[in-house]
Amino acid sequence: MRQLIVRFLNVAVIAAVLIGYNTVLDKRDKEDQIARLSAELETTQLQKENLQAAAAASNTADTAASEAAEAEGQYVDGTYDGEADGFGGTIAVEVTVEGGQITDLAITSADGEDSAYLSNAEAIIPKVIEAQSADVDTISGATFSSTGIRNAAQEAIEKAEK
Repeated sequence: MRQLIVRFLNVAVIAAVLIGYNTVLDKRDKEDQIARLSAELETTQLQKENLQAAAAASNTADTAASEAAEAEGQYVDGTYDGEADGFGGTIAVEVTVEGGQITDLAITSADGEDSAYLSNAEAIIPKVIEAQSADVDTISGATFSSTGIRNAAQEAIEKAEK
């Protein structure tokens, strides 16, 4: 009888340890999920702030560059490719010119780039289109990735110049 009680107590202790361990694992999973969601929220807020700052900055400095580009109408219609180094590797872009103006800038390849930096860096695309030039400021928080996009766009734009 005594052995039965000891075995029962051993089983109860093991069950308590397993339940406690599972509770710790659940708590860690929840903390990791909270941290991941907080990081996503922070990234989204930074993107929003960068877009607002980019819009404000582009209304001043880029307006002058845009007016100069419009006066020249300097680009030959077509689609042009460019490549440059970003944060994690080569970034390839495609610039579309219609009516002598840059109408689209698309990233065609950025395999080595960190998705968070790349998504922040994409805020440079409307700035390039608005300025009709790659001579725009990089995006804070994604400097290397946005520099890669800007430099690749510059290479493509140079091919489109008259």
